Amino acid sequence: MVLIGLGSNQGASVAIVLAAMEALLEFAVPSSFSRSRLWQTSPVDCPPDSDTFVNAAVCFEARAGLTPEKLLRELKRLEAEFGRGKKLVRNAPRELDLDLLVYDQQLRDTEMFTLPHPRAIDRLFVLAPVAEIAPSLIWPGTEQSITELLDALDTNEEAIPLAEPATGS
Repeated sequence: MVLIGLGSNQGASVAIVLAAMEALLEFAVPSSFSRSRLWQTSPVDCPPDSDTFVNAAVCFEARAGLTPEKLLRELKRLEAEFGRGKKLVRNAPRELDLDLLVYDQQLRDTEMFTLPHPRAIDRLFVLAPVAEIAPSLIWPGTEQSITELLDALDTNEEAIPLAEPATGS
């Protein structure tokens, strides 16, 4: 199973995240795609006065021939298509942020990226949406499910589900 976290806090964030979810269908075995609701979340480790985020998550089985490296390149391409420019300031406002969180139980630790995503299990804005679509998934390198990780999380972050309901396709 592939897990991707989505976020936006610049521009028409709700529309951007919904459109990005649709764009991610191209990488999935069609019947395997699930997506969370949209969540309004507080900015974490962002510059002062950063707006709240719209976050979500999707999970799916990857199409044949897709590797984590290929998928990461495609995620960066999609971010650019949605208007994300080069990062000048860490965690600066952005139209779209796509994070490859998990790719099956594969592990990577390269200059390009780390799998599973190294900070995801410490973030409410990741775990809350993921818990909707993959609550029993065991996070690679731990013996804990997403639900267990979420229950154990100690944070002052805020995450409020938006009215738009979760669906699988």
